[in-house]
Amino acid sequence: MRIAILQNNTDDGPAYLGTWLTQHSVDFDVFNFDAGESPPGTLTDYAGLALLGGPMSVNDDLPSLRLSEALIRVAREAGKPVIGHCLGGQLIASAFGARVAVADSPEIGWSKIRLSESPEAQDWFGEFAGAERDALQWHYDAFSLPEGATLLASNDACPVQAFAVHDVLAMQFHIEIDRNKLAAWARNGKEELTALVGQPHVQQARTIAAEIPKRMAASHTLADRIYARFIQLATT
Repeated sequence: MRIAILQNNTDDGPAYLGTWLTQHSVDFDVFNFDAGESPPGTLTDYAGLALLGGPMSVNDDLPSLRLSEALIRVAREAGKPVIGHCLGGQLIASAFGARVAVADSPEIGWSKIRLSESPEAQDWFGEFAGAERDALQWHYDAFSLPEGATLLASNDACPVQAFAVHDVLAMQFHIEIDRNKLAAWARNGKEELTALVGQPHVQQARTIAAEIPKRMAASHTLADRIYARFIQLATT
């Protein structure tokens, strides 16, 4: 079994997703658009599709974004599972006809998300369904709920944090984050975050970094459950 991973930005790599897949002996190929790589022309050789984040907007006129949306629809038609992280989740929403637009407020840093108790949430989140969990956010845009989708997670800053359409999961948050990736984001994003001082849902770099020891384990525990469901669907 092999998974295709679409990477939009060199600084936004697979991180914990890659670690988890390697630990569970799942092969994967990463297609880094930022490095000039092209996506696979077909998903015939892949059992599932994962999409990572990036600083661009879904609404930007970039060929890679339209190619990603096309592959999402190909996977859906073929019955192959898809998961999207942040921009990846927004691409799923867009591919399914939902609106993606600038959010009322940017959301950057650690937050709590409320997970639904629905059967779909139980499938994806297991024992965490119906609970609040720590999640890392870094987004300026937000997506609405596509027709036929089930809302799986929300919070006050962003009412649609996650949704599912059959075997497809779109997330606004970053469960693929690990210590190294987030530490680099916090370090390199100081100027960006300083410009957002006073925004109600934006944490500064020092706060984000300081919370890593307290929150990363909970984020990874949720990621473990989601990725296990993703691979389970890929093997059926």
